[in-house]
Amino acid sequence: MKTAFTCLYYLENDSNCLLEIKRNDLPANADISDVFRWLHLNKQTSEFSPLTFRSMDSSDEVQERFFDEGYLKFNDQTGTYIEKFNSAQHQLENKKGTTVSPELKKAISQYLGC
Repeated sequence: MKTAFTCLYYLENDSNCLLEIKRNDLPANADISDVFRWLHLNKQTSEFSPLTFRSMDSSDEVQERFFDEGYLKFNDQTGTYIEKFNSAQHQLENKKGTTVSPELKKAISQYLGC
């Protein structure tokens, strides 16, 4: 059975988790903004919120993502998420190559309704 989504990027710290997922359960003609989605999980409240993707930049060493809600810069080991208006900065660990826990997968599935 095909899984509903694939985790493409996974960064976290003790209180936050940022993920980019690719939906595998949508029709081939689905809008790209529905297929590829960035999510922010507040681990203290267990609440997800979508990040509205605007643009990206990348090099061999650094990736950048620009959202309505803030800015994410990361490499293979670490990342920094800066909330809009510099209201907060979050130092993150890049979990590249780490499998998302079954609990987190379940929470994402529930949030997505799949």
